[in-house]
Amino acid sequence: MNRKTAVLLGAAALGYSIVPTGYYKCKQHLHQPGKALYLTFDDGPDPQYTPQLLDLLEQYHIPASFFVVAQSAQSHPDLIARMKRNGHVIGLHSLSHKNGLIQPPLSACRDFSQSVAILQQLGIPPRYFRPPWGHWNMVSAAQAYRCGIRPMLWDVMAEDWRGDTTAAEIAYKLLTRTFDGAVICLHDGRGKNNAPSRTIAALRQVLPQWLEAGYCFQTVDHYDT
Repeated sequence: MNRKTAVLLGAAALGYSIVPTGYYKCKQHLHQPGKALYLTFDDGPDPQYTPQLLDLLEQYHIPASFFVVAQSAQSHPDLIARMKRNGHVIGLHSLSHKNGLIQPPLSACRDFSQSVAILQQLGIPPRYFRPPWGHWNMVSAAQAYRCGIRPMLWDVMAEDWRGDTTAAEIAYKLLTRTFDGAVICLHDGRGKNNAPSRTIAALRQVLPQWLEAGYCFQTVDHYDT
């Protein structure tokens, strides 16, 4: 590859994904008033882990926001129905979890439109979108704007998808990184070596401590973007 071609490819990548991704990361506020936390979960629903997570949230009467992979949601409509019954917000997390940074425009367009259609068929008019890995591109940004779907990224990540992390490590990161008004990103699907099981174990430790510290929990529709 010659230098001119490399420059052109770099400029194309910059305009297609890096710029919109950076824009949305800068746009999201990093502080919300009050002692509220926004628990969000990506990559589900998963038939093994999502029911356990819903049981735990129900035990503590905590509402959360789920950014679901549309194909998984289509395969597990019972879990989507339970999320709705329990008062959780359901947002969009792509059709099959492809990275928007390297997704061609035509594929990105089809991905977004099919995802929206699936959620609508499940009785969920999507209002929020979190792209996989937080990587937007010009196509997904334009389609979200056209559909009136708001972006929602995160403030706190605990790397809970990793196969070599422990529940104790996840819990420690959550307790030390969280601040008033934080949007916390965790995962109830995918991950390595049964990663969601460790996320749930960490939350069993952390949720009582957050509640004891005076935190309340809100869904992303209460977040002021």
